Amino acid sequence: QVQLEDSGGGLVQAGGSLRLSCAASGRTFSSYTIGWSRQTPGKEREFVARISWSDASTKYADSVKGRFTISRDNAKNTVYLQMNSLKPEDTAVYYCYAMVGIVPVWGQGTQVTVSS
Repeated sequence: QVQLEDSGGGLVQAGGSLRLSCAASGRTFSSYTIGWSRQTPGKEREFVARISWSDASTKYADSVKGRFTISRDNAKNTVYLQMNSLKPEDTAVYYCYAMVGIVPVWGQGTQVTVSS
């Protein structure tokens, strides 16, 4: 079973940048789609970005397209989410996930707070 540890959140001013990391242990990321979702209190978790491990194809939510970049480091078994031009509405707990078949395995979450 794969375990995920996400990190890199923090407090940043609007217009700033953060890089989130999602490190896997237990099993390699090979053949998994890895992604990020985010959640704010009282709202459902929403998709942010994902990357295919096989061909590195990516997909982004419209709200982050052009500002966020998801990437992978095979050697480190780690996926990154580079977040630029952050906005207050990006404030949320960010969770990485791995699709193991049709079941997502989640990290513990990392808080991102963007001040105006």
